[in-house]
Amino acid sequence: MIMKKSLLHLTMTLALTYMSTTQAEQLKIATFNVSMEALNYQPLESKETSKVSNKALQHALDNNHQQIRNIAEIIQRVNPDIILLNEFDNQENTDNNQHNSLKTFINKYLNTSQNGQDAINFPYFYQGEVNTGVNSGFDLDGNGKKGVLPGDGFGYGHFPGHFGMALLSKYPINFKNIRTFQYFKWQDMPNALKPIDPTTAKPWFSEEAWKNSRLSSKSHWDIPVEVNGQTIHILASHPTPPVFDGPEDRNGKRNHDEIRFWTDYITTDKSGYIYDDMGEKGGLKDSPPFVILGDLNASSVDGSAMTAGISNLLTHNNIQDVMPQSRGAKKHSPDSVNAMHHTAFWRMRADYVLPSKTGIDITNSGVYWPTEDEDTFRLIKDRAASSDHRMVWVDLLLKK
Repeated sequence: MIMKKSLLHLTMTLALTYMSTTQAEQLKIATFNVSMEALNYQPLESKETSKVSNKALQHALDNNHQQIRNIAEIIQRVNPDIILLNEFDNQENTDNNQHNSLKTFINKYLNTSQNGQDAINFPYFYQGEVNTGVNSGFDLDGNGKKGVLPGDGFGYGHFPGHFGMALLSKYPINFKNIRTFQYFKWQDMPNALKPIDPTTAKPWFSEEAWKNSRLSSKSHWDIPVEVNGQTIHILASHPTPPVFDGPEDRNGKRNHDEIRFWTDYITTDKSGYIYDDMGEKGGLKDSPPFVILGDLNASSVDGSAMTAGISNLLTHNNIQDVMPQSRGAKKHSPDSVNAMHHTAFWRMRADYVLPSKTGIDITNSGVYWPTEDEDTFRLIKDRAASSDHRMVWVDLLLKK
């Protein structure tokens, strides 16, 4: 009798587990800084500001570039349903927003088997405008010259769309309800970390420059994706590295506030100040499932970032941080206690997939970082193989 009851209990448990699983949509969501930007494809002697071409990525794509083939192979091996690509140039001024480079990458690399892998198709994508390489007309880098790229762009870049972003999806994107925050002014964030020149104790930016400075170094995007009748919001961004500045720490403060933007956006009583590029105010409404994606260029335990920004996001009461890991990262930095969670060759956790607690169960996660004894190590062995970042992914159940 006891055995029969135990068997019945096990059967019911399995049945309930099956029902729970079948009532939830299974998704793999990833982020990957692919380094598919112009400076990666031009000889060193051609990298002066005036010679960096916004056609460099397209030229590489048209020539069956091995590095790009490796990037495509990594994506095929992981096979995500939704993936954010950071540092993918957007040729805004050369192809009339036809997204030719992104289409070439999808059609000729991802849709084509790489080294025996199954081809992967993303019928939906979003590649919006970004602030990188958009000339501000001000002296933002403090070199005494106004309106000189790349340092005086609203985001650091040699041309509009440099170091851009793109979201690829196997599921339909609700384009009508995408919210972008490219033009949100840094000064409009309450208690913004305004850079101060410590040598003069005066603001780093002129009054006019500060009034016009944009918070996002690229952009912040809220992209709703429709998954068989359910909506998941992809919150995508790529904050500036918190380095390459001076004692005023303008990049460090901007990185902090770019990350803080998402913390406020998902917190109802803190998001009232936010406005999008269409003028709509407020943050994420009605607590839908969401995933924060991107190369955030910050770690709470390594690197030069102001840790409060990333720490507050990771410990938010509606964020699940499962801290994806890999054996390859651990072996790459054996002396670091944080190594297993690193996502960049330069030994730091920089790239994040952060699902909400609302409406999502996490089933698995990882960082694509093969070890030296694996054949696939060839895909990540150095910067030239693919990227100095690794793909980060999370398997999740989108609950009904």
